Amino acid sequence: MAVNKYTEARKRANEKYNAKAYDEIKIRVYKGEKDKIKLYAQEHGESLNAFINRAIYETMKNTP
Repeated sequence: MAVNKYTEARKRANEKYNAKAYDEIKIRVYKGEKDKIKLYAQEHGESLNAFINRAIYETMKNTP
């Protein structure tokens, strides 16, 4: 049986770092679309977050 070594202290430390280092953006997609987008990203070797970030920055770069 696997032992979960992700302690509450580690969880709090991660949350504190993330709050300090990152802004969050919530997006909404129609039901079922998240799975399609996630699968597309995985098929192209990216996480969902990396795919969304790349799509945003590529669009911004290519738009005057």
